[in-house]
Amino acid sequence: MRRSLDQVPTRFARVAVPVALVAALAAACSSTPLPAGPAVSSAGASAPSTTASAAVTIGTQSGAHGTYLTDGAGRALYLFMSDTATTSTCSGACATAWPPLTATGTPAVSGSATASKLGSLTRADGTVQVTYGGHPLYYFAADTAPGQTKGQGKNGFGALWWLVDPAGSAITGASPSASSGY
Repeated sequence: MRRSLDQVPTRFARVAVPVALVAALAAACSSTPLPAGPAVSSAGASAPSTTASAAVTIGTQSGAHGTYLTDGAGRALYLFMSDTATTSTCSGACATAWPPLTATGTPAVSGSATASKLGSLTRADGTVQVTYGGHPLYYFAADTAPGQTKGQGKNGFGALWWLVDPAGSAITGASPSASSGY
């Protein structure tokens, strides 16, 4: 005998709906990346993912650490001191905590960012990561909203993580979040 939805026991609905929601969110996080740039839309408080649309924009924002690079939605961008201009050394768990900014098209600039400093490299997984001033760019997963800079000065995955200034240099000033972590 089939039951209609209004006949489903309340206890089942209380368990099934949250389980289905968690499963849907897990699937979305693992297989459907969010775009970066002006079209960034974060579901809830999640950080942007590693894949970007062709409409990636590198802009700037000013805050407690000075003027730093952001994506088009105002999310802080970081560099990893272990990287080189041609190689990202952050993959696996590192790339989960520090999602790389990738693009399928040519990035644009706004604010005091400089177009001539933009570049790219091909990651080991074949995606194209945006670079600025010779540094591969990343988000920090704990930055859940535009303007947050919780990754500034973090020591994780073998090196320090810094915000990037419009000249393409690491902003290495004192940070309230310079503790070890991700």
